[in-house]
Amino acid sequence: MSDQQGMVSESPIRRTAFAVVMEAEAPEKLVARVGRSHQRYAEGVRLVAGCIPFRILNEDQDGRQTTELQVLMITSQHGEGLIFPKGGWETDETAEQAACREAMEEAGVRGIIQGRIGSWMFKSKRLRTAECKDGECCAHMFSLAVTELLAVWPEMSRRSRHWMSIPEAIQRCRHDWMRDALRQWCDQQQPVYKLPPA
Repeated sequence: MSDQQGMVSESPIRRTAFAVVMEAEAPEKLVARVGRSHQRYAEGVRLVAGCIPFRILNEDQDGRQTTELQVLMITSQHGEGLIFPKGGWETDETAEQAACREAMEEAGVRGIIQGRIGSWMFKSKRLRTAECKDGECCAHMFSLAVTELLAVWPEMSRRSRHWMSIPEAIQRCRHDWMRDALRQWCDQQQPVYKLPPA
């Protein structure tokens, strides 16, 4: 499947400011989209957008400056294991906008898209419609430098969020295709970040 136009190109990790938003926005402004009337499809395949939210922590340990890269994962509503935010890409938004919206709705974070990681095919057992009878989906994944961690977000009652190291994320990730996306993103960051040997 060809890539959609207008997507940002890959770029190395940039160090970003990180803030916790303690005063939440009005609840009516933080509402998750529902329904699939604006869902994008391509030749019977449901188009999905998602992201790998990350932050870079700089710490001083015993007089030595250390840097740790962490990613944010969330609990799945349908089984064990952790996942990255993702959801339907709708007709009134770009793939980047859809990825940012899903990050806010599912994980309660906002940030800056750093680059496109790639696209992956997967099959959904639940999301089968007249337009997507076999449940085939194509996920377009991006990296998101987190700048805001919301105290209140639309799906906070259904999901919990967890910061963790890359090796831990690879171990705890529920879906193989998401694990592949994480590994590919790490490869894109070399020599800024190199995945430790398994």
